[in-house]
Amino acid sequence: MIFTVAIDGPAAAGKGTISKQVAARFGFAHLDTGLIYRATAARVLEGEDPLKAAGGLRPSDLERDDLRTPKVAQAASKVAAISEVREVLVAFQRSFATRDGGAVLDGRDIGTVICPDADVKLYVTASDAVRAKRRFAELSPKNPDLTEEGVLQDLMVRDKRDRERVTAPMRAAYDALQLDTSEMSIEQAVAAAISAIEEKLPQPQADL
Repeated sequence: MIFTVAIDGPAAAGKGTISKQVAARFGFAHLDTGLIYRATAARVLEGEDPLKAAGGLRPSDLERDDLRTPKVAQAASKVAAISEVREVLVAFQRSFATRDGGAVLDGRDIGTVICPDADVKLYVTASDAVRAKRRFAELSPKNPDLTEEGVLQDLMVRDKRDRERVTAPMRAAYDALQLDTSEMSIEQAVAAAISAIEEKLPQPQADL
């Protein structure tokens, strides 16, 4: 069975957590497409050309322990705005999306560009303040110099760049279910996503 779930939204809105739990619930494969761009950006920060970095990605690149840093996040946003880089990475994402057994992909342009025909599309968002608080809680234990205000500014800069880039800007697909998680628990958000997917899943045929 090929069944594709596209989950988009800005950073720290909850889409990654929702995607992982949804994939586990239905036994689907999961791809955090942001890691592809973060891994490319990490190689670029080490001096590599963006196109060569994208074309030379290895599975081990996605397992680096520095991909969640603010520096890599900002670099990933810049790399993702390069149309030639996106073209290199699109084929991999689309191939993953159509694998047998179902797939969940989360990112910023899954429902609009990568998988416009996805069976289910979700756009997960939250207020700037809530997202900054979540990201600060995630990053501050490893970086005591971070401030919540600094994290908020980084998120807003990245959001603006992602929304305004010429190629594949971040936006909700016209037919996406929008989930604002600002005042939702993760359990509530996951339940809403599961409900949306269950409505679209093919029903088993009864024996005649």
